[in-house]
Amino acid sequence: MSSQAPFRIRTHRSLVDVSYRVMDTLAVVASVTLVSWQSPEPDAVHALAMGAATLLVFAVSSEVSGLYRSWRGSRFALEAWCVGLTWMYAAPITLGLGLLTRFNARIAYESKLAWLVATPLVLLAFRLVFRELLKVFRRRGFNTQRFAVCGINNLGLQLVKNFRESSELGMEFVGYFDDRPVDRTEEATGQQADRRGDLAAVVRAARAGDIQVVFITFPMRAEERIREFLRELGDTTASVYIVPDFFVFQMLHARWNQIDGLPVVSVFETPISGIDGVVKRGFDLGVSLTLLVLLAVPMAVIGLLVKRSSPGPVFYRQKRYGLMGEEIRVWKFRSMRQCDDGTGVVKQATKDDDRVTRVGRVLRATSLDELPQLFNVVEGSMSLVGPRPHATAHNEQYRSLIDGYMLRHKVKPGITGLAQVNGARGETETLDKMQLRVEFDHRYIREWSLWMDIKILLRTAAVVLRQENAY
Repeated sequence: MSSQAPFRIRTHRSLVDVSYRVMDTLAVVASVTLVSWQSPEPDAVHALAMGAATLLVFAVSSEVSGLYRSWRGSRFALEAWCVGLTWMYAAPITLGLGLLTRFNARIAYESKLAWLVATPLVLLAFRLVFRELLKVFRRRGFNTQRFAVCGINNLGLQLVKNFRESSELGMEFVGYFDDRPVDRTEEATGQQADRRGDLAAVVRAARAGDIQVVFITFPMRAEERIREFLRELGDTTASVYIVPDFFVFQMLHARWNQIDGLPVVSVFETPISGIDGVVKRGFDLGVSLTLLVLLAVPMAVIGLLVKRSSPGPVFYRQKRYGLMGEEIRVWKFRSMRQCDDGTGVVKQATKDDDRVTRVGRVLRATSLDELPQLFNVVEGSMSLVGPRPHATAHNEQYRSLIDGYMLRHKVKPGITGLAQVNGARGETETLDKMQLRVEFDHRYIREWSLWMDIKILLRTAAVVLRQENAY
């Protein structure tokens, strides 16, 4: 692949980059102004000094955190996290400078606290509005980038489809480029593609500045082909991305990491770690302890009814698999005349099951038999939301029948879950039903967020009221 096209350098990010910096400056000024206005004893000089110090430290911190990278195509949650990280750098340094120079000595403690909370909120609000404005402009053809896909295959077709469904990203598709004959690419994809030339053609277009972004979708086995092509693209100013065909694996919250500078990608990973794990655990503890206090009397009444319904204990604890496949004991109100610990493959409860007591039938229909699992949440073996824990015997049975079955144990099991609010609740008498439940569990792990947990809890209440598939 050779090229004789003239070499040109183009800058495409300057306007947006400057806009972000101006916007953040306005946000910091706005937050300091709001805080100074509500101060019991406003002091314009000290407020001005605090604003200037905040701007200076935030500007340096933003370079450290990479806040002014391109956020095109990234989720707002990632951008919000970077804003928070930047503020975690900037806030303590600004306050430390204030203590050393005493420029904020006359600013009330309440005002400093308000500044500490208000500034990141205003920054996020400004950026959210700016994102929406960018979407509007990009849909109308402003601030767009022209991109090409090198490699006509299903991965490349899916990539273009995703961009076309997200016009707010401002990515204009130029076409596909591939060295292989047309009949081979059509055989591989089963359809015609908008082919614009071979790989040499995309290099020429990139050197001429007609293409700003190049996506390489060659299969992972084509290492030498990719290496040679990258050498050619290295003589251009185009942004180049390799889109690995990891879809051949069953990915579970994949993410990049580094081992002493060596890049690695996780294939099976939990999304709930670090600060996310702390947030979820705090949410679980707060909600479960509150519910235990509010439901103490109703649970005592249920326990009395269970005791009088048939001989046996009020509670029973069944062996289940927990986080990372470790054995846990799950608490439940006894609803059957006979209890098992899950060591054998026992028939799941079915409609009109004669093993279920009259009180137990009501408890199961309303899911009140699950309330003691709040104790599991408090002790840390379960979460409010997560894949429902199956009996140990059922785990051993299905792990050999369903690919990726045990991946549902990458997070703590839950009292309710995404599968339960999407109809995959109750008896799983067929392999297809269990497969569907596992697919929902995998989706929950891939897409987890605290807001998802809250929505699932709210939807669970509606499902319980309708008494769907519970017996």
